[in-house]
Amino acid sequence: MREALLIPLSWLYAIGVAIRHWLYDHHLLPSVSVSVPTICVGNLAVGGTGKTPHVELLVRLLREHGWRVAVLSRGYKRKTRGFVLADEQATARTIGDEAMQIHEKFPDVAVAVCESRVHGVHQLQRRVEGLDVVVLDDAMQHRSIRCGLTILLTPFNRLYIDNHLLPWGTLRDLKCRALKADIVVVSKCPDNMQPIDKRVVDNRLHLPTYQHLYFSDLRYAPITAEGTPLVVCGIAQPAYLEEHIRGLYPNAEMMTFADHHDYRDKDLQAILDRARHFDFVLTTEKDAQRLRLTPLVEQLAAMGKRLVTLPVEVRLIHDAEGFARQVLTYVSENRRLTNDQRPTINA
Repeated sequence: MREALLIPLSWLYAIGVAIRHWLYDHHLLPSVSVSVPTICVGNLAVGGTGKTPHVELLVRLLREHGWRVAVLSRGYKRKTRGFVLADEQATARTIGDEAMQIHEKFPDVAVAVCESRVHGVHQLQRRVEGLDVVVLDDAMQHRSIRCGLTILLTPFNRLYIDNHLLPWGTLRDLKCRALKADIVVVSKCPDNMQPIDKRVVDNRLHLPTYQHLYFSDLRYAPITAEGTPLVVCGIAQPAYLEEHIRGLYPNAEMMTFADHHDYRDKDLQAILDRARHFDFVLTTEKDAQRLRLTPLVEQLAAMGKRLVTLPVEVRLIHDAEGFARQVLTYVSENRRLTNDQRPTINA
């Protein structure tokens, strides 16, 4: 019954999205290319594909090869507006939890947030000397900017071809938009993924020849705290995290909240009430950015417990060298064009 009600709403949503793309495709809405190499990391769904760890992977790769990289995102649920460049006073309130996570890990990298990706890139070009490349976090739906290299993420347990548009499913964009990606990464793959599993996914996606397919998984850092944790997380699609935790701590308890959850006093009290029955509280890097802005750390300390953060990184499990080569080649070739004063192209 519920599905019968949601399907027509998805059709209406599809019409609205299709009209928006038509306006861009026929140049009735402006779309521009900027004069600096841009790499977009995005997805078709509303969340849960691991965009932030993949952005961090790109930052590490580009820095290791000597490129001056900047990261630009929207800064979801931040309390500020306009262009904000992260500095020593930055918090999840000023730049958002995901941007703050990246800034904390890479303090020497320019991390900025802006609703307008075009304006944000122009500001970074003005403020970051010797800028070589900008990584755009979650910008596939931002047609106002034409990215040079687009990386589409889709989770192993729910490929975009098996999903549906909102509100029936979790897709926020048309499946055909996947054809605009240069690279498709199947994320959150199982640890024991076999070559036959990769072939099955490859055959099911049936990508055109110009697209390159890669696979990645998430690698969580070892947990040094002893005992059994209460796990607190506000992320999209927490099943991957829960599976990892259950493998380590069968008696752990999960307290899950909505993605980018703004922790209120009642939430903190609920966490404290449950924390009394566990040895420590474990949370994600993204949640830690928001929880540190609350009294929770001090309140836990008063109980003789502590908040432990679980770092995570992305590992490419199929042709990592090919992925790196494709990314670096794009930056190298387009940086030369930039240095030769490549003109801005209007779509």
